[in-house]
Amino acid sequence: MSSSDFTATFAIDRSPEEVFAAINNVRGWWSGTIEGDTDALGSEFTYRYEDVHYTKQKISEFTPNSRVAWHIEEAFLNFTEEPDEWVGTDITFDITPEGDATELRFTHRGLVPEFKCFEACSSAWGFYINKSLHDLIMTGRGEPNPE
Repeated sequence: MSSSDFTATFAIDRSPEEVFAAINNVRGWWSGTIEGDTDALGSEFTYRYEDVHYTKQKISEFTPNSRVAWHIEEAFLNFTEEPDEWVGTDITFDITPEGDATELRFTHRGLVPEFKCFEACSSAWGFYINKSLHDLIMTGRGEPNPE
């Protein structure tokens, strides 16, 4: 992991099992249309938000209550000069018990400040992880954008 990869971390008063379940309920916290299975090793799913953002992810790591990783196989971001710059990057969710709480560390490995989309993408990830996923874990309801 590069120190410039985008990372968001929070601790939450929930079990690792609850955090793991919420992460894998991708439709519950990420906006857009998601097709495919999001909760098994080797599964592939696509994410599409209008004609703005498309990605195809493969679940490359799936360790219950500990870690989930997605490898980006295809990408198209229509708001940047390099619409495929996410291809080959990895998204990881690391879950660690911390006393009575659980720490979640999200990292988009390869999403670095040199990317044309870094500002917009890191801002969006910040919302989806720190607000929508956090709320899904705490209350059972995330805040994905309406379609």
